[in-house]
Amino acid sequence: MTIPLRIGFIPLVDAAALIVAVDKGFTAAEGLEVELVREVSWSNVRDKLNIGLFDAAHLLAPVAIASSLGLGHVKVPIVAPFNLGINGNAITVSPALHAALMQEIDGDRFDPLATAKALAKVVASRRKAGADPLTFGMTFPFSTHNYQLRFWMAAAGVDPDEDVRLVVLPPPYMVDSLRNGHVDAFCVGAPWNSVAVDLGIGHILHFVSDILVRAAEKVLAVRHVWADKNPDVVASLVRAAVKGAAFIEQPENRTEAAHILARPDRIGVDAEVIQRTLDGRLKISPDGMFRESDRYLLVGREGAGRPDPVQAAWLYAQMVRWGQTALTPDGVKTAMAVFRPDLYDAALGHQQPAEAPAPFGAFVGPAFDPDNIRGHLEAFEVCRWKA
Repeated sequence: MTIPLRIGFIPLVDAAALIVAVDKGFTAAEGLEVELVREVSWSNVRDKLNIGLFDAAHLLAPVAIASSLGLGHVKVPIVAPFNLGINGNAITVSPALHAALMQEIDGDRFDPLATAKALAKVVASRRKAGADPLTFGMTFPFSTHNYQLRFWMAAAGVDPDEDVRLVVLPPPYMVDSLRNGHVDAFCVGAPWNSVAVDLGIGHILHFVSDILVRAAEKVLAVRHVWADKNPDVVASLVRAAVKGAAFIEQPENRTEAAHILARPDRIGVDAEVIQRTLDGRLKISPDGMFRESDRYLLVGREGAGRPDPVQAAWLYAQMVRWGQTALTPDGVKTAMAVFRPDLYDAALGHQQPAEAPAPFGAFVGPAFDPDNIRGHLEAFEVCRWKA
C-alpha cells in the first residue's frame, strides 16, 4: 500500500533534495506516492500547508517559525524534521548600482563590510542629490533574504527601514523586476541570480555565505499535528530526502541532478545554470568572471540536513531585531522547537547526532548565543528592538 502525499515547492535549487527524492524513486521506495506541486509565492505555499492542501512543503525556515508563533498570519505550529538547504542565496545588483559601489569601495570587493560601507556612501550621495531611495527585492518579510540584506546593510549604518526600500517579490519574478528597473538589487536563491547575470542585467555582489557562514535557508515543513499523527510517514519522507541529498552531493551525479531539476515542471531553467549552482562555481558578472565557493549551497554535506535549533534561535533573534515580534522566553522556546533534530535522528536510527553542527558565525557582531539573545541584540546600533 502506498501513501499519497501532496508537497508544495518553489522553483529554486534548494528544493533539489526533495525533487530528486521524488524523481529518482526514493520516495516511492519508502512507500510514498508524492505529487510535487510547483508554486510561485511563499504565501501560497504557507497557506496551502497550513490549511492542509499540502501534506508537506519546501518552505522558508523563518516562515515555519513565524507560522508557529502566529506572526503575520494565522497561528499554525510547524515542525521541520529536515533541512533542505544551508546557504544558497546571493545578492545581485544592477550594472548601475554595481558601478556606483565599485566607485566608492575601499577594500576587497568580496568583503561584505567594504561593500556595506560603499552602499552607505551611495545612499548618502543619492539623498543629497534628492534621488529616490534604492529599492531591494527580497522574497518575504519572514525570510533569510530579508534578514541577510538587513544584517549586511546595517553593519555600515544603513537603516533598511529608513535609508532604502525593501519590497517583497516572488523568486521567479526577481529577474524581470531588475530588468524593468523596478528594483536596483535583490537577494534570492539560485538559480535566479545566475539567470540575471547570464542576461547581462546583474552582477552577483555577494554569496550570502560571505555574510553568514552557515545559515538555515529552506526546510522540509509539516504541520505539527500532522507529524504527530503520521510519525512513520514523516520518517519515510526524511529518509527519502536524505537519499536525494546524498545523490546530489556525489559529483558524478550532478549532471543528471541538474537535468532533473531543469525540467519545465520543476525549476524550468537551463541545466547548465543549475549545475553551476550545485558545483558552487557561479558566473558573477556579465563579462564572464567566475567565483567558486564550497559553502555556496550545502544540500546534504557537512551535516546540513540535520536541523539545528540554534539556527532557529538566530532567525527568531532577527525577527525581534527588526520589530516583527517581542523578545520572550516562550518565543525563543517555540522557535527552537520548530527545528526537530530528534525526528531526523529517529528516521535514520541515530541514537545521537552523527556529527556536531558547525559553528554559526557572521562577518560582524558577537558570536551568537541562543541563551543570550538580549546581549546579541544590544551589540547592534541599527535595531528596531528596544530593551
